[in-house]
Amino acid sequence: MNVWNPHIELMSKAQLETLQLRLLKIQTRRMWEHSPFYHDRMREAGVSPDDIRTLEDVRRLPFMTKKDLRDNYPNRLMMSDRGDLVRYHASSGTTGKPIIVGYTKTDLENWSESLARAMTSFGLGRKDIVQVSNTYGLFSGGLGFHYATEKIGATVVPASTGNTDRQIDLICDLGVTAMAATPSYLMYLGEVAAKRGIDMRKDTKLRVGLLGGEPWSDRMRDRLYETMGVRGYNCFGASELSGPLFLECAEQNGIHIWGDIALLEIVDPDTGEPLGPGERGEMVITMLQKEAFPIMRYRMGDITMMMDEPCPCGRAHPRIARIQGRVDDMIIIRGINVFPSQVEHSLMQHPELGSEFQLVVDRKGHLDTMLVRAELRPEAFTDDIVALNALRERVSNRLRNVLNISVNVELVQPDTLPRFEGKAKRVMDRREY
Repeated sequence: MNVWNPHIELMSKAQLETLQLRLLKIQTRRMWEHSPFYHDRMREAGVSPDDIRTLEDVRRLPFMTKKDLRDNYPNRLMMSDRGDLVRYHASSGTTGKPIIVGYTKTDLENWSESLARAMTSFGLGRKDIVQVSNTYGLFSGGLGFHYATEKIGATVVPASTGNTDRQIDLICDLGVTAMAATPSYLMYLGEVAAKRGIDMRKDTKLRVGLLGGEPWSDRMRDRLYETMGVRGYNCFGASELSGPLFLECAEQNGIHIWGDIALLEIVDPDTGEPLGPGERGEMVITMLQKEAFPIMRYRMGDITMMMDEPCPCGRAHPRIARIQGRVDDMIIIRGINVFPSQVEHSLMQHPELGSEFQLVVDRKGHLDTMLVRAELRPEAFTDDIVALNALRERVSNRLRNVLNISVNVELVQPDTLPRFEGKAKRVMDRREY
């Protein structure tokens, strides 16, 4: 077993819960004394720091939401003096005011520590060269992997996003062994490389993908390995937490949420009531050591479940299953909840289809409709209308069985759907409300 921090990573469950309770008490007291916003919330809920006696008592504390973060723009939720802040990051602000997140030196150290543990667990180390193709700048995507790579003693290539041909050249010329990116961009990079006559399996040393930022499926992971020889490790994070923060271990059976860094809950999205291991619901995170921008019972909006069985890697830290989707990414079609990740998983069962797809939601009269545009792989493109219609029918039937609604399917030529160097934009909702 590869371990970065044995003292923390190999704690027993009982030891971990003792540590979590101590950290939760400290953080609750800090927010009561130094956060006017959360102090008022606690008073409204009729709870004080003295009421936190067990880990289950966290449920007595009020939730925080993305709206709270935006309403307190730019820095009314900060709890550190300006002199202690060493950096700001911000969310994209695509649905309103951006979220400004401050960091102390300790916050940055915990961020890189979290990623260093996971990267070490699946074998990355001093001999590796990691190309970071996430965005650098106000968005926190790239810098977490950058500093974690340096922390474990590996070499970092700070490529950022864009200029795909140059990205491929760097991978080939520098002997890059791992790449941090969105999964859709890594697939796109592989397509471009193939057109240039570069076989990613044979002509490069790239073998590990640190992948997140958008929903993706196990089938897409399999296809990355089949076509490029890259083993993709699923990443979870958010700007509010510290950007990309948690990764799978070498077992690739759920993402470890390091218990000394965050306290994990799964709740019913409608009622906020707690759910047990194996029950799918909305993830709630409490950051236990965050100094500048504390997060207490923050409703992430991500739909997942806490895994019940112990991880074969031996770590007792809780794990979450692959994110099914987001509460706010959910599309409602004729009363049925649809997640883009469900569509992707279904499409990936058809070897004739590429990795790119698009969902077009519209309204005809009073009826909502959904069109799935799926891109054919080059070797599957044909003038045989009968064969294409048969494939379209198979795709449509599978989607109907998975989604429980009828879906129109359009098969399009290779390389005709939009490509994105950052997070893929899969949904076009044309409905007027």
